[in-house]
Amino acid sequence: MAKIELKQPVVEEIKGYAEKATSAVLVDYRGLTVAEDTELRKKLRAAGVVYKVYKNTMLNFAFKGTAFEALSKDLNGPTAVAFGVEDATAPARVLLECSKTMPKLEYKSGVVEGVYYDSKGIQTIGSIPSREVLISKLLGSLQAPIANLARVLKQIAEKKEGQA
Repeated sequence: MAKIELKQPVVEEIKGYAEKATSAVLVDYRGLTVAEDTELRKKLRAAGVVYKVYKNTMLNFAFKGTAFEALSKDLNGPTAVAFGVEDATAPARVLLECSKTMPKLEYKSGVVEGVYYDSKGIQTIGSIPSREVLISKLLGSLQAPIANLARVLKQIAEKKEGQA
């Protein structure tokens, strides 16, 4: 069997993840202990993120013609890729959280919803709260003035009842 026939299924697997994903983040995992790597994978899995380690050449072939093609220039050295399928910012957010306790974990770059970000940019994306948190904050800020108005009206009504 030729070497290309062995590599083709791996490239197709990466392409499958890339087609479903809204984001991808490349990290350098060099220096992580087994316990740290296990914890990292567990947190990423819980967030619905696909985290895999592939050869750079396989990633390069798979990214050609996709939204993640810009990541090809950062494929050097040991590289792991985290695909965000459900939440576009989940890979960057979980990796940022883990990098606080695992200083050897380093961002390389990432693509979020078709936009390329370098290591600094992807760290900024990681600091953005999840969509659910942002929606709850918005709803809370919309609800606060109405709740305050209701309290004031109730106090006015109670004051008038006390005078009568």
